[in-house]
Amino acid sequence: MNKKILISFVSLLVLWSCSKDSNDGASAILATIITSPSTETTNASTISGGTITSDGGAAISQRGVCWSTNHNPTILDNKTVDGTGMGSFTSTLLNLTANTTYYIRAYATNSVGTGYGNEVSCITTEAMYFPPNDGSTTWDTKALADLGWNQSAVQPLLDYLALKNSKSFMILVNGRIVMENYFNGHSDTTPWYWASAGKTLTSTMTGIAAQEGFVNINNKVSDYIGTGWTNETLAQENLITCKNLLSMTSGIDDYVNGVYSDDVTPSMLNYKADAGTRWAYSNVYVKLQDVIAQATGQTWSAYFNTKLRDKLGMTGSWIQSNNNVVYWSTTRSMARFGLMALNNGSWNGEQIVNPTYFTAATTTSQNINMSYGYLWWLNGKSSYHMPQSQLQFPGSIIPTGPTDMFMALGKNDQKIYVIPSKKMVVIRMGDAADTVNLALSDFDQTLWSKISALYQ
Repeated sequence: MNKKILISFVSLLVLWSCSKDSNDGASAILATIITSPSTETTNASTISGGTITSDGGAAISQRGVCWSTNHNPTILDNKTVDGTGMGSFTSTLLNLTANTTYYIRAYATNSVGTGYGNEVSCITTEAMYFPPNDGSTTWDTKALADLGWNQSAVQPLLDYLALKNSKSFMILVNGRIVMENYFNGHSDTTPWYWASAGKTLTSTMTGIAAQEGFVNINNKVSDYIGTGWTNETLAQENLITCKNLLSMTSGIDDYVNGVYSDDVTPSMLNYKADAGTRWAYSNVYVKLQDVIAQATGQTWSAYFNTKLRDKLGMTGSWIQSNNNVVYWSTTRSMARFGLMALNNGSWNGEQIVNPTYFTAATTTSQNINMSYGYLWWLNGKSSYHMPQSQLQFPGSIIPTGPTDMFMALGKNDQKIYVIPSKKMVVIRMGDAADTVNLALSDFDQTLWSKISALYQ
């Protein structure tokens, strides 16, 4: 080949190669990205993210999401930085304002610039409200219309409550009062008894004593109040732990001479089964109050008032009633306790009782009665036992109620219903709806069919 022609050919090849490289760089474009829908939104956060489907011909140097209260947010607004490169990623958006609409776009930056995905939006939830502890009657409210609830379902519910000997009824959503009604001369300042709904107060105080190092629920009861507190042999008695009292599995006979007994004097506390092998609804749980008093060196009432009642802004007192010590308070004080329970043992930013303990208290505590925690009743389980019975019944305690509901239930239909999924607390106080009962009754099922009609 002619030398001149060869040199020209090589030169053309070099020029073509350089031109190709230059054109490749010039042909890069913005990345293409899809924004993930917003999920798990709270009053202060949400989760989004994105998927980069094309890098535009240039490496992705930064990716994430940006957000604003205005449409079409950019990286000049709020943003996350979630690595580099192609593929999918997840972003957590923090420090959001409650009850606010946010617009979100995923972004990806390459050498050309920043490309944005489609816009999605979310509305943060309303912040949880806690009434002040200053003794005032101040308590924020929320209208049914603002919740989108069914106003026509209100009167049938109130009529049923009045018919069934109710004295008070409250619904809280996010801590705000949605309904507050009083019947038969009762008022927001009238105290009423909690009956066995107050067992949950003892459960909570046990958790507080445990977190302060006074009590270990796995220790035997006699470690705190001495031996001879039952009529059992020492070996039998030493099997009973504080946790057995919390879970109603002490093995102590709930009947004396064939009659149900709530007497907790030692001569009446007889062996029926080894602790942990039998579930029976019994008043013997009240011995936990003695455990706490001995362990803390304070009276039960004094420790309760300081560590729980006063911190929640509750009123009320413990009153001796035959073999029982029963708590009396206003409906609003009961609602305050329910609101703390809704917040997993927390009150307005202060953790009153360890959340790990409180979660355990509202979870199945043994393998006999699936619907019982630490003195709390649990809805939505596979089976349940009734007080004064060893029979097991299939299904949920209250089929018409939310499956995640946990409950403080007392004699003659004293009720605290806590529903985490709906951020709701429901209170009912009064006389027995139908006949005298210890905790569970047919009233619950009909009541919940009427409550659920409000929001379904």
